[in-house]
Amino acid sequence: MKPEANLTGLFVPLVTPFTDDLRLTPDALARLADEALVGGARGLVALGTTAEAATLTTDEKRAVIRICSAACRAHGAPLIVGVGTNDTAAAVTTLQELAQSGDVTAALVPTPPYTRPGEAGTLAHFTALAEQGGLPLVVYDIPYRTGQTLSTSSLTALGHLPQVVGVKYATGVIDAAAMELLGSPVPDFAVLGGDDAVISPLLAAGARGGILASANVRTADFAELISLWQRDATGPARRLGAELARLSAALFAEPNPAVIKGVLHAQGRIPSPAVRLPLLAASAHSVGRAADLAASRAAHQEAAA
Repeated sequence: MKPEANLTGLFVPLVTPFTDDLRLTPDALARLADEALVGGARGLVALGTTAEAATLTTDEKRAVIRICSAACRAHGAPLIVGVGTNDTAAAVTTLQELAQSGDVTAALVPTPPYTRPGEAGTLAHFTALAEQGGLPLVVYDIPYRTGQTLSTSSLTALGHLPQVVGVKYATGVIDAAAMELLGSPVPDFAVLGGDDAVISPLLAAGARGGILASANVRTADFAELISLWQRDATGPARRLGAELARLSAALFAEPNPAVIKGVLHAQGRIPSPAVRLPLLAASAHSVGRAADLAASRAAHQEAAA
């Protein structure tokens, strides 16, 4: 029997707020975590791509997990932690350490990047993690970052592993493979959308929720979008989905999370828009355009009230 992970709804992969001189700001991160959960997120994702996890020190990663764990405990929400590596043994060690904390619901693990071990190697990788890691796993299928595409049959095989409870599906397209995966769901294996701009049609096709970086900016609206599709409120869902797709496109106009951080800073929610190299801060044009789109629905709601 698979572990109960309850991966339905919106999961927000939080940014990591820095000061202008690139120091972690724990208070700002704690506020973002609380705001996301109050705003309608089902849970949080720590140490994802959006968190700039690759540039964080070991101590900073521990601090991020500690802060996000505290917020999730306070709200009774699940916490997913990113574990990104193409070293199977190192990933097992990290998973075992996370499992010992008792606060982590699942780990978000990409297909081994850069190495491109093939589908058989990928299945062996996740089998080892499932058998030895001690945590439920969410497979992160994002071929444009990992350099490797997974077939529907491979995802289905992964979904049958006892500890694999879901997939963050971020292939960038809604195609025949996506329809096949959603049309023949594996029991207790949640398909969560991971491409923000196309989350609405993926939800319409049967995805159970999403892990969406854009939801750092408008958490309540992305949570509402998921709820609308779950209630079969197709008209409002299509309209909101189209609006949020425009916002997501603007937020990803430059490498993630530069524009998102720029908007959060413009909103006064984080102390600086700073990102760590090799990322560069987003341009004023990109931030301004995204900030305008982020504010449009809030202004409409105020006028309607």
